[in-house]
Amino acid sequence: MLIGIVATDRAGAIGRGGGLPWHYSADMKFFREQTTGNACVMGRRTWLSLKKPLPGRLNIVLSRAAEVEPRESVVWLRDKTSLLSLESYLRGDIYVIGGAQVFELFREHIARWVVTEIPLTVEDADTFMPPDFLRGFRAYGSRQLADELKVTFYERVDSSQ
Repeated sequence: MLIGIVATDRAGAIGRGGGLPWHYSADMKFFREQTTGNACVMGRRTWLSLKKPLPGRLNIVLSRAAEVEPRESVVWLRDKTSLLSLESYLRGDIYVIGGAQVFELFREHIARWVVTEIPLTVEDADTFMPPDFLRGFRAYGSRQLADELKVTFYERVDSSQ
């Protein structure tokens, strides 16, 4: 199953200057708990922002770049079709972790969203989720984290997207 996992501020911002515009240890811990033992798919810029592979996860990086550095637990794919063809072979879920272009690329294939609400508005944010990214989904649960963070879980109810 493809699951989108994202943290957004009050205005839907997800990034600034190629990285996260905030750091909440409760959010990082929650992200680690959710994704460990699964695959995480990301774009090349998100990969570069990580500095190293996410431990305990298969790191799948989408990039059209011809030259990539081979790394343990990292798979480089060129397109959406390549990832979707792997889905039935992988144990666990595939978490779509960003950035904005990758979220948009897999939008019609994501079955669930895990959305952390960041209690602030980043004034100089430069990357946002589309305002309607949860259209066709309904909330089925939520969880309070430390630092006044709230996570809401969504599942697809409308397959016509």
